[in-house]
Formats: sequence, C-alpha cells, structure tokens
Amino acid sequence: MPGATLGSLVRTCVCRFRWLTMNSRVVRLLHLTDLHLFGDESGEVYDVNTSLSLRCVLQQARSDNAVLPDAILVTGDIADDCSSEAYTHLRNQLQGWGVPVLCLPGNHDEPALMARLLGSDGFQYCGRAEFGDWAVVLLDSHLPREPSGRVAAPELERLAAELRQAAERHVLVCLHHPPVPTGSAWLDAVGLQNGAEVLHLLGRFSNVRVVLAGHVHQAFDTQAGRLRILTTPSTCAQFTPDTEDCKMDLRPPGYRWIELRADGSIRTEVSWLRNWVVSRRPTDSYASFMR
Repeated sequence: MPGATLGSLVRTCVCRFRWLTMNSRVVRLLHLTDLHLFGDESGEVYDVNTSLSLRCVLQQARSDNAVLPDAILVTGDIADDCSSEAYTHLRNQLQGWGVPVLCLPGNHDEPALMARLLGSDGFQYCGRAEFGDWAVVLLDSHLPREPSGRVAAPELERLAAELRQAAERHVLVCLHHPPVPTGSAWLDAVGLQNGAEVLHLLGRFSNVRVVLAGHVHQAFDTQAGRLRILTTPSTCAQFTPDTEDCKMDLRPPGYRWIELRADGSIRTEVSWLRNWVVSRRPTDSYASFMR
C-alpha cells in the first residue's frame, strides 16, 4: 500500500477483523489496565513487583469463574520501560488463556512496538472487534513523551468511521485516558486534552453505551449524558481518589469484569486481590507516573 504508515496498515488490517460470532447472549470481558511491566521481571513501581502482581491478578481472575471470558481488554501502560521484553512478558502470561486479547497504548507505551508485538496470534492492537450484539472500538490516545493524552484528528476520523460501520450494534469505546475529570486535580491535569471533543463525537452516535479507560489507577464510575464512563484499578499500585496531589492508596491490585448484554445494558464489578496485603502506603511521588 504505497505511502501507508505502520499505524494505518495495522488499523486497516486489524480493525476489520471479527473475533467471534455470537447470537444475542451475554458477552463477558476481563479488563486489565496500567500493568507497568518491565523487561526485567523484578522491576517495581510504587514498591510493587508488577510482573508478580499481574500473575496474581490473572490467577484470581481465572478462579473467579469456571467459564473463560470472551476476551481480555488491556487499556495501556503495559510496558513501563517501553521494552520489547515487557510486551513479551504480557504475551506469555495471557497466551495460555486462549481468548482474544485486545490492546491499546497508554502514555508509558511505545505504540509502534506494541503494534508489532501485540498485533497478531490472538492479540489485537487498536481497531475494532465484534462480539454478537456489541462492537468494541479501541482508541490510541498516546502523546509522545507526555503523561497526558489526546485522540488525534486521524484517530477521531477512524472512530467516526468505526461507529458508522457498527451502527447495528451497541458500542463499547476503550482508550487509556478517561474523557472526563475523575476528581483528582493532579490526575485531571494530565488527562485527555480533548475529552470534550471525543464526547461530542460519541454523542452523535446513539448506539455508544460505555467508555472504558485506565490511567488513573482507581475505580471510577460516572454518567456523561447517556454515556457511562468507567475506569479500572491498576494491576499493580493505586492512587487515592479525590486528591489534590499524588497520594498513594492502600488498595491492592485490581481488575474489572464487564458483562455486555443484548439489550445494550451492562453489568460490571471491580475485583481486588484478596490475598495481597499492602503493609505500608508507598511513597507519594509523581516521578513514576510522569515518565
């Protein structure tokens, strides 16, 4: 394809791919976010070994239900050090599940590397996936060398095109940076720069039901007009909600289950690691988050 960029090639090939054909039944998704993996599996953020915490999250999530999820959503900040080894660790931990793994980049990630390493063999990078009565659209809000995010004009155009093509389905939109303030001033200052623009576009499509994000290392659930906006705790360390400055939380690693129903409604629940004790609050610091 003359003149095509890596990103456009990936999206052209991937976003048309349909993972599953299901008829009017509940679609069950596992949401993981803000993994902060390293090439060196002993790597830590906020005093948490992130490879270990992810393994524990996956073990507990696997034991939650006898039936596997229909897909796993991973909404960014996968690799804290942008190393190929970190993405390989994710692939190794999830490949055995045998379900589609849908990925998008966060501010800590390297999108081109992600697209290469997490764009095939059961893994999908951005694009769109369809599950019976639902479509899941995965957006890139990464800004190079910035903790905040922005959905660029070409990505907004793709979003509109994806929503038009999914007109007969309910839609879940996923991105790393939440499009609304979450109530913590320091996090909202490095949120989605054009959140209002994204919400305005989504408001043009009556079939969009839910927006799912990460970035803020906490559970958040609000309504923006008819849209439900959700964020999910990190699989490693958490930030205390509703704070002016960075303040770490004593909450353990977490994840979210989401059920998508044929009538367009959802059921969702946040789960926390039951056997993980945070014995002391990690040092409050912007440093890891702002890299």
